Amino acid sequence: MRKPWWVTPVVAVTLLFPYACAAPTKTATAPAVPASFGGTDLAWIELGIAMDQQVLPLLDLVPEHSDDPAVTAAAGRVRQFAGTELTALRALHDEAGLPPANPHEGMVMPGLVAAGKVTEAATLTGAAFDAVAVRELRAYLRQASSLARSEQTAGRDPRTRSLAAQAATTHDAELERL
Repeated sequence: MRKPWWVTPVVAVTLLFPYACAAPTKTATAPAVPASFGGTDLAWIELGIAMDQQVLPLLDLVPEHSDDPAVTAAAGRVRQFAGTELTALRALHDEAGLPPANPHEGMVMPGLVAAGKVTEAATLTGAAFDAVAVRELRAYLRQASSLARSEQTAGRDPRTRSLAAQAATTHDAELERL
């Protein structure tokens, strides 16, 4: 014996109706970002952290692989300001409530010193190493300066914009020296 055509829909509605009418469940929400931070500020903070973190392994190689005192001196200056900048960026990152994961990890982007470039540089010494190190440092400085200027133009948070102004000046000066 066949069931009437309407039995299956009626049974389905009867069984699912209590769930459809139930109160919505509470879902986790992302923490609110303080109003002083805009999207450009947040993007610049995250990208700045990634760039500074990824240049450090290259800088670690310089003392043992470079024969050029100018490259060694430049690496020391970059390490100093990248470390200071990284500390300030991390403080802004935490204040903005950004997630701890690095969204730029593994990306190939201008100015980000890729792990493969560090691996390549680690196999070299002298002039060959210096050529790779200088090329990567120039790319890092150029892109960091460009992004910092964009933050100054489009950023909203005054402290982030101030850090960007300082970063652009420092990166530009080092780029000219290099």
